[in-house]
Amino acid sequence: MTQARRKGVLNDASHEDVRHRSWPVALLPFGATEPHNTHLPYGTDTILGSEVAARVAAHCIAAGTNVMALPAVPFGVNTTQLDLPFTINVMPSTQLALLRDVIRSLEPHGVRALVLLNAHGGNELRALVRELQPSTPIMLAIVNWWQAADHATFEQAGDHAGELETAAIMHVAPHLVAPDRHTWGDGRSNPSTLEGVRRGVAWMPRRWTQATVDTGVGDPRAATAENGAAFVAQAVVRITAFCCELAVADPSSLWAPAP
Repeated sequence: MTQARRKGVLNDASHEDVRHRSWPVALLPFGATEPHNTHLPYGTDTILGSEVAARVAAHCIAAGTNVMALPAVPFGVNTTQLDLPFTINVMPSTQLALLRDVIRSLEPHGVRALVLLNAHGGNELRALVRELQPSTPIMLAIVNWWQAADHATFEQAGDHAGELETAAIMHVAPHLVAPDRHTWGDGRSNPSTLEGVRRGVAWMPRRWTQATVDTGVGDPRAATAENGAAFVAQAVVRITAFCCELAVADPSSLWAPAP
């Protein structure tokens, strides 16, 4: 089957597609390469980030706002999962250098805003934006795509390869989900031995092989493709609305006095 070229997806676009248009907003998906329980692919975060970005770009273009979905960054911060085979880690300092170069590449071409579309919980991108925003006229924003829609869609959304992520991949890439649910791990996680961490007084990074049984956090077994489709659709609508706002926003008036 031949797949049509997707509008607003840079990987699919030709020079002719982009050179005669203005592109006020760009989306940069940040993914990861790591295990996702026993039933989801290592590329789960990158796949979902890329697909959400493509759908948002298409919705924005249909609404009259040109938004470009950039190629996804396939590696994330995974410093506490390196004892799991083929987990690929990049340091936050590496992400900072990469993002700085991407921004400099976009600045001469009329991009007014860059949305970092995060799909991996280990990517703490706020510090990067705080460091880079003063040195660029491009407005920088972060959207964690999985937080853009209502978790009430699920019995237990889960934290990593749980019901939410599993449902989303079942909708977006069902061929990559292990077909036999009996082989899926139940996503049990182990509590911290430190009371302060358990109570939320303190935070520490989780050593994945200590904190999880099957690398998942959250039971995925109630997931359905239908719930995944509904959740992704709602996230896309909300992120689309934000991108359309950004396209016409005045950088000098992003906060207004309360009435």
